[in-house]
Amino acid sequence: MNRRLVTILLLAFVIAGACSFLVYRLVVNRVAGGKPVASTRVVAAATDIKLGTVLTATNLTTVEITGTLPKGALLNTTNAIGRGVISDLYQGEPILESRLAPIGSGGGLAATIPNGMRACAVKVDDVVGVAGFVTPGMRVDVLISGTPPGNPTAEKGIESRTILQNIQVLSAGTDIQKDAEGKPQQVQVVNLLVTPEQAETLSLAGGNQVKIQLVLRNPLDTKIAPVAGTATGTLFADQNAPAKARPAAPRVQAAPKAFSIEVINGTNRSSQQFGSPGGKQ
Repeated sequence: MNRRLVTILLLAFVIAGACSFLVYRLVVNRVAGGKPVASTRVVAAATDIKLGTVLTATNLTTVEITGTLPKGALLNTTNAIGRGVISDLYQGEPILESRLAPIGSGGGLAATIPNGMRACAVKVDDVVGVAGFVTPGMRVDVLISGTPPGNPTAEKGIESRTILQNIQVLSAGTDIQKDAEGKPQQVQVVNLLVTPEQAETLSLAGGNQVKIQLVLRNPLDTKIAPVAGTATGTLFADQNAPAKARPAAPRVQAAPKAFSIEVINGTNRSSQQFGSPGGKQ
């Protein structure tokens, strides 16, 4: 083969390879924005971690995040060890400052209570516990039902009222309490996040003659509705029956007007009072 032709072909291959490499670099730089993307290793959960857990080294790992870091991400495990978790964490999830209790506050439920608020335990029936809707973070209304004090034979029977609305659930579980005979039994207990004033209301509502019921609500619905109480007697009333006409009030007859007649007999004068013509009072 002609040496000149071989040289031209080799030169063409070299130029084509160089052009291909330049095009590749241009495409990569355009996709990456022209700058290399930085990555950072942050602290993450090594396993699923439950609310209230105090973190140890075995609970933690690190993961690499490319691009912008989440706000409050921890870069060193020493900043997380010994701090309580205030919401559930899942394996591989980066741990943020907002998901941990302040340093030195420990763990457990107490670390999840904001300043100025209280955690109040409420005993509920088994139906509420089995339903499983009272999980941490849910919003509920608190209803009570019972016979009003001082009126045990109320005509309307047992009454029900809404005493608190839009209350956050901190935790739900079981506790061991003793029954009337002193025997231990499991009861469903829900911890609610309330103000000190609301805690007093719940304490009064927890009497033996009052039953507490939790009603689930949409967490986005924060409106406090004016709810009137109801009673057992109203449940059996005929809602379609026309309202009974109120009896007409008896007519009160107006008192007859009195008039008087003056009688003059010589030098003597006298006056007589009459209630009606011809009638003497």
